[in-house]
Formats: sequence, C-alpha cells, structure tokens
Amino acid sequence: MTQTKSDLPQGTLDLLILKVVALGPVHGYAIAQRLDQASRGVVQVPQGSLFPALHRLENRGLLAADGPSASRVTTLVRPPLAPDEAL
Repeated sequence: MTQTKSDLPQGTLDLLILKVVALGPVHGYAIAQRLDQASRGVVQVPQGSLFPALHRLENRGLLAADGPSASRVTTLVRPPLAPDEAL
C-alpha cells in the first residue's frame, strides 16, 4: 500500500513554518526540506504555497527576512501568542 500525500488544513502550514523557524534562522528552501524530512515525505510543500505563507507571516509581524529574494534568511520575530493571550 502506498502512502498518499495529505492536504494540510488551513493554518497548519503557518504553524509548521513557525515551528521550523523557531529552531533558528533558515532559508525558505530549507524550511520545505525540513518539513519533508521530519514528516518522512508526507508533508511536501510546493514553493507556490511556501513563499506566500512566509510573506503572510512576515506581514503579520511574526517573521523577518533579510537578504535578496533568492537567498533570504527567515527568523522568528517574537514567539507566537499562546491561545489564552490571543483573545
């Protein structure tokens, strides 16, 4: 039986990206690679989904990216709010 790739529920990709970036500064491509490795190939994020998510998180003030677009290093700006702080 072959394992199928799953579609992520809305918001899951953002959380996964934050988890990876919380480990330290990282390039966008490395985020996709880490997600693929950690999930043993179940989570494969295409660039067409990853980079808009990174920009969305930057616009929300959660991530910061430095450098030219081809080699931007993404860092966590502040820890995400706990559920009870978000209200």
